[in-house]
Amino acid sequence: RDSMALMHAVARAAPESAQVVATFDHGTGTAATRASDLADARAGPLGLPVVMGHAVATARGASEAEWRAERLAFLRDVARGASAHIGRPVSIATAHRRDDQVETVLMRVLRHAGARGLAGLYAQGEVVRPLLECSRAEVAAYAEGVGAVWVEDPSNDSMRYFRNRVRRDLLPALSRARPGLDDDLLSLARGAADWRDRVDAIASAISRVDGAPGAVSVAVEQLEGYSRAELSVLWPTIAARVGLAMDWRGTVRAAAFTTESRVGARIQLSGGWEIWRSRHLFELGRWR
Repeated sequence: RDSMALMHAVARAAPESAQVVATFDHGTGTAATRASDLADARAGPLGLPVVMGHAVATARGASEAEWRAERLAFLRDVARGASAHIGRPVSIATAHRRDDQVETVLMRVLRHAGARGLAGLYAQGEVVRPLLECSRAEVAAYAEGVGAVWVEDPSNDSMRYFRNRVRRDLLPALSRARPGLDDDLLSLARGAADWRDRVDAIASAISRVDGAPGAVSVAVEQLEGYSRAELSVLWPTIAARVGLAMDWRGTVRAAAFTTESRVGARIQLSGGWEIWRSRHLFELGRWR
């Protein structure tokens, strides 16, 4: 419903801004295929071209994180193709709402996320979210008002998934005990997003991304004088510039390596990444 509402809103308010509707069939059953086919059928009358993607055969048994990663990879491919076609950058737009942000932040609190993670959907990045300040009820009312049709995702009713348990059980219970919890979580996320933007600016200023091998480097002198606690903030931000989400263990090791290593030393991180030190640089990239 939310994605179909966004498609209608863009077609009505800013059709010239939409390059393509990208719809992805996760291969999880008939509902997923019907939803993708419906987006294809409805976009044409709105004057919007469509690109359809399909999951690999193993998607039915995949986790939520794997579904999300595969979908994002598809959206990135579509955005790159559209950018090449028109000769300027194209963003990915999704239909996340205010309620999605509240759920995301609470889930990350429960998982002991740091400030970088607590920004949630407010974090600056490749995805724009035009409906993020709208509530579930507002988007539902708009979808009904414009005559949007959609296919309900049966997985939204499954208590197998953590987000659904948070949405249907935990958040209502916590909100009854603490009225205003939603606003508190959103305020926390805004503060974390501001903090994240400031740290990102520092990391961008002191590090350099080498696009060809997908590596990022930072001068040894740029990291001198930072404490391990400060380096534990900087390294995940530097790593994020090349798509690496550093875990807690890797972050601690990177901070210690920065202050203790000698020229020629290296440490391995999870996922096939490593940090090595030359005379003048720390470099992070794939294992050599």
